[in-house]
Amino acid sequence: QQTLGNMDWYQGTADAVRQCMRYVQSHNIDHFLILSGDHLYRMDYSRFIEYHRENDADLTIPVIAVEESAASSFGLLKTDATNSVVEFSEKPKGETLKAMAVDTMHLGLAEEEAKRRPYIASMGIYAFKSHVLQKILDENPQQKDFGKEIIPSAIEHLKVQAYLYKGYWEDIGTIRAFYDANMALVKFPTPSFSFYDATAPIYTRQRFLPPCRFMNSDIIESMISEGCIINKAVIRKSLVGIRSFVDEGAEIHESLLMGCDYYETQRKVTETVHSQIPMGIGKNCIIKKAIIDKNARIGRDVKIINKDGLDVDARHEEEGWYIRDGIVIILKDAVIPDGTII
Repeated sequence: QQTLGNMDWYQGTADAVRQCMRYVQSHNIDHFLILSGDHLYRMDYSRFIEYHRENDADLTIPVIAVEESAASSFGLLKTDATNSVVEFSEKPKGETLKAMAVDTMHLGLAEEEAKRRPYIASMGIYAFKSHVLQKILDENPQQKDFGKEIIPSAIEHLKVQAYLYKGYWEDIGTIRAFYDANMALVKFPTPSFSFYDATAPIYTRQRFLPPCRFMNSDIIESMISEGCIINKAVIRKSLVGIRSFVDEGAEIHESLLMGCDYYETQRKVTETVHSQIPMGIGKNCIIKKAIIDKNARIGRDVKIINKDGLDVDARHEEEGWYIRDGIVIILKDAVIPDGTII
């Protein structure tokens, strides 16, 4: 965000909240609930806030128990017998990481589960008393990030509680994490995270689109969004976004198609390279372990398969694609010519 008073973009999570406080200061607010936008989970916030209030905490942090292999990716904390946070370490490694291991049985885990997951990780979600948060942000303008600066300082001076969350939670802030979380949605027979929970449904933005149309296609363990046209294609363990068009003979395996913002027939067709290759997936394409961003135009006989098995390759962004974490990403509005092999 840039304003007349501050021309800098957000410098960190705490700085983002600091810059937005002007919009809520005039309201009569007792507590702030701060959430991250790149997480996938389903939490009953009312129970969390009730716990925060019952303990009269200045700050409450939801936590999960994690294995050692994943622990260094998180801010880790230690708690006492009352679940008060007594120590915090942001993404520790080596001996510092091992020193953060605790007996997580006191959080309510069974003995075997506690041995498997001996680390307490912050979920990056925070409940603050409003006056406490305002004071912290005002008195420490040099502190830009919650995990690196605000939380370690708060533990020394404030009452900080941990709240154990036992449900599904994933940080999807990287390409690999985003891809894996999406692929988990089509896991058969029971996905790790389900959109079909009647007690806590998740709604997409309301759209008025026609139903999907399938012509002699094979759809296996996949999710297809509204308004798609699938013509004699094979789609396996994939997610297909709204208004997607997949042409005859195409094969989509373990991939995510983000879809299109509009139907091309609704826009004027001009004599450009874009009009020669329509939006969507062309005939006889093979796509494996890829993310296809919105409005991409994939020509005929294209193979998006990471043929060289690369983990990272960012040299082709001008051509509309790159590889990150072994996954091929086709950029938004990219045009991939007929016969291309990636």
